[in-house]
Amino acid sequence: MNEHPPSGYEAFDLLATMVAVVRPDGECLFANAAFESVMRLSRRAVQGLNLFDWFADATRLRETVAAVAGNAYSSGRFDAQLRRGARPHEDLLPVQVIVSQTDSPERVLVELIENAQQARQDREERTLDQVQATKELIRNLAHEIKNPLGGIRGAAQLLALELQPTELGPELEEYTQVIVHEADRLQSLVDRLLAPHRRAQVVGDVNIHEVCERVRSLILAEYPRGLQVLRDYDISLPDFRGDREQLIQAVLNIVQNAAQALQVQIAEGSAVITLQTRVARQVTIGKQRWRLALELHIQDNGPGVPAEIRDRIFYPLVSGRDGGTGLGLTLAQTIAQQHQGMIDCDSEPGRTDFRITLPLP
Repeated sequence: MNEHPPSGYEAFDLLATMVAVVRPDGECLFANAAFESVMRLSRRAVQGLNLFDWFADATRLRETVAAVAGNAYSSGRFDAQLRRGARPHEDLLPVQVIVSQTDSPERVLVELIENAQQARQDREERTLDQVQATKELIRNLAHEIKNPLGGIRGAAQLLALELQPTELGPELEEYTQVIVHEADRLQSLVDRLLAPHRRAQVVGDVNIHEVCERVRSLILAEYPRGLQVLRDYDISLPDFRGDREQLIQAVLNIVQNAAQALQVQIAEGSAVITLQTRVARQVTIGKQRWRLALELHIQDNGPGVPAEIRDRIFYPLVSGRDGGTGLGLTLAQTIAQQHQGMIDCDSEPGRTDFRITLPLP
């Protein structure tokens, strides 16, 4: 069990960034919960050790801590590389370091912000803004399309009724049927674009692992050979309020995309999709802070998302494969947002990770 934080430092445990309080010589007096988590060390193990030893090059940190403690200036900010505990020198974490004064010259506050975390937050904010703009565009565009589409379909039906039984009659009737059929197809597409924005949620208690198991059974029924769907669950995750069927649809859309991207690996018998659940603490989603959230990672060993569409995969009608509608991920992101969550993606050849983040009560 972790040791309780010293009096006056409890509030640092509420922060999502790493915080350490050190002496001017680098001795660690306190480390918050985020520091423990990232460094994979308990608070008891951290206290008394030297913070400088965890940096690939601590020269800048030593100078800044000494200057701040000596009142040369009140704070300093720079980039550095942090070593994680006793791991090899190569396991480095790029961080932004902020060194600040406290009420005592014998204590200096060091805050460490993961560069990847900051980049992820910026990417999430852009994604949320893009999704909101896309939602408005879809709604307006769909309504603009529906009215003339109905007129085209109706005119084609009337034209078919007016055709005279001539030699060209059957051929002309076939043309009008093509118009009606294509109008119906476009109407179906418009309805699918609008559906996630107008369907009412059926809210109830949801267990994320029941959702995962349902999706797993569906995808294995579709791909009975050549594909493994592995489980890596944190069974301590509590239930939450949500629309179970919508969440199944969102997860299924992502898993189906992964399976379709794994066709070569499935043929070779080496395709793997992993469903991993974890708890996240002090998470910001859409500029709202949540004490707890669940993270569902959907990982595959496929070729990765094509680089040219990586920043646009949640846009409607953007697809990385022939014959794809480009609506599956858009629908999944919309469903996640309706649950106050969001989806992001980290992809490279050989590994793609879709992460669904949903707040917990």
